[in-house]
Amino acid sequence: MTIKEVRVLVADDHEVVRCGLNALFTGTEFRVMGEASTGEEAMGRIKQLRPDLVLLDIRLPDGDGLKTLGHMKLDYPEIPVVIYSAYDNPTYVARAVALGAAGYLLKDMPRDVLLTVLRRALAGEDVWTRDELRRVTGALATPRLASDVEVPLTQRESEVLKQLANGLTNKEIAIALHISYETVKEHVQHILRKVGVSDRTQAAVWSVRKGLV
Repeated sequence: MTIKEVRVLVADDHEVVRCGLNALFTGTEFRVMGEASTGEEAMGRIKQLRPDLVLLDIRLPDGDGLKTLGHMKLDYPEIPVVIYSAYDNPTYVARAVALGAAGYLLKDMPRDVLLTVLRRALAGEDVWTRDELRRVTGALATPRLASDVEVPLTQRESEVLKQLANGLTNKEIAIALHISYETVKEHVQHILRKVGVSDRTQAAVWSVRKGLV
């Protein structure tokens, strides 16, 4: 019996990853029929090629890959998008769930597991593991995460929240905004209190639903 070919778009800024996936798919029904190295390029390729499945990296040269996920699910809700990342970051996972990703795979995942997850995503199945969902359930269910909640954040707090939602640590935020580590910690505590959440992941999901990132 002939197996239907599955056309995959790979959006990753590392050529070695794109080449590796081409090799990994050899002998399977999956074929990399399009590649992109930036979010903007990925949007253009998905419009042009209409793939069956998208593998999307988190960190892209032109910004946050999760923003690209949001655009993809808005414009092409029928195409499953699986996040393919080197970062085991609960903030990223929570945002990916909130934005409609079909799953979240780490780049060191064994080949057979990757193929199984992609097949399930293609079939429209829920491929989130129990552990992944347990890590983010609190963030996704927090009552005050509704997008209509008005929170009086200062300009600097908004800047910190955006960086936090992008998965940056306090140290990375301090470097990005040219402020001290202690100042970042103080801003993060103010943000959590104002939004009414208990951790960074909840704040990140709230900012996604609020449309701030």
